[in-house]
Amino acid sequence: MRPFRLHLPFCLCALLGVAPPGLAADPAAELQVRIGYLAYIPDRGPLLSNVIPEPADAGLRGAELAIVDSNSTGRFLKHGYRLEVAEREDGASLVEAAAALHAQGVRLFVVNAPAATLRQLSAGLSDSLLFNAGSADDELRSSQCLTNVLHSLPSRAMLADALAQFLAVRKWSRWLLIDGATADDAAYAAALRRAARRFGLRIVAEKPWSFDNDQRRSAQAEMPLFTQTAEYDVVLVADERGDFGEYLPYQTWYPRPVAGTQGLTPTAWHKTVETFGAAQLQKRFEAQAGRWMNDRDYAAWIAVRSIASAVTRLRRADAAALRSLALSEQLPLDGFKGRKLSYRPWNGQLRQPIALVQPRALVSTSPQEGFLHPHNEMDSLGYDRPEVSCDLAGHAN
Repeated sequence: MRPFRLHLPFCLCALLGVAPPGLAADPAAELQVRIGYLAYIPDRGPLLSNVIPEPADAGLRGAELAIVDSNSTGRFLKHGYRLEVAEREDGASLVEAAAALHAQGVRLFVVNAPAATLRQLSAGLSDSLLFNAGSADDELRSSQCLTNVLHSLPSRAMLADALAQFLAVRKWSRWLLIDGATADDAAYAAALRRAARRFGLRIVAEKPWSFDNDQRRSAQAEMPLFTQTAEYDVVLVADERGDFGEYLPYQTWYPRPVAGTQGLTPTAWHKTVETFGAAQLQKRFEAQAGRWMNDRDYAAWIAVRSIASAVTRLRRADAAALRSLALSEQLPLDGFKGRKLSYRPWNGQLRQPIALVQPRALVSTSPQEGFLHPHNEMDSLGYDRPEVSCDLAGHAN
């Protein structure tokens, strides 16, 4: 079970009756904007590897930096931003904490939680605007779109399409797909299958990972035999938890690259992203958090910056008005990715380029050159308008 963490600055400041340093809105500001940060990260169970875990504060640190950034620019317009944090050990407790913040007048939320909890929060906070910075679930963007939720984290379909475009460019068209036993692994594998069909690539064999042993000592003996099958150009891995994927590189039957959740990995953000001013964002984050910025941090950061940009444009913090502006595609966002970002009006997904990285280098960025789209090239990643059964812009909040 993930340990419950109290945020000492928030606790002490609550007792003293003052705002946390660095996260407080300017008391002289004419417009005070309160943003709730809601987090519940389920216990992922025992790992079968020694994979380095994700930081316990992933997401929160990105939201905190965005509050600092927003107050730096907001003071000129007399706008102040404040982050109200609720992190809980289970989904039910988080829903209760969200209701308490709602009762206090908070209507804007950044959520780092699984899809099921996000659905509960969406229903309970129906007059609020929520930014999904924690769930890559494809159904939330295709068939179960929530009318008051925008998605700052890329979907699994976006990640898979970004990777498939690169593999198509390199003509690595024959895939061996290895998928793990968890529901998340199954979802990632489904996204890879969809991407293969979409871009004319072929899965020559698919193997489920069914072993329950630690591969640290046996990978050299077992992995080559496990990956022996019809010839392939690349091994695609769906192992979101990290049970076995780290032991596939350099251990496959054919000397082939590994990609997916391990090896060459598609992600919204990584330490190696440095162009278009990203290095400056990286340095500021590392100075504040003492670690690298990851995709959850970036998703929370761009969510808060989306709110601040919309408030700057509208000069008010009404949730319905902010939602309408975001879905109108009239809210171009600077995300340090070389292109203006915007939210898709049909499913609320943030359009953004996807980095393809190995652990210590940026390999490429998708969409790849030559993959065109009649409206926006970034819409070649993930679910396009004809592929979904919802249209958020057509629904009132």
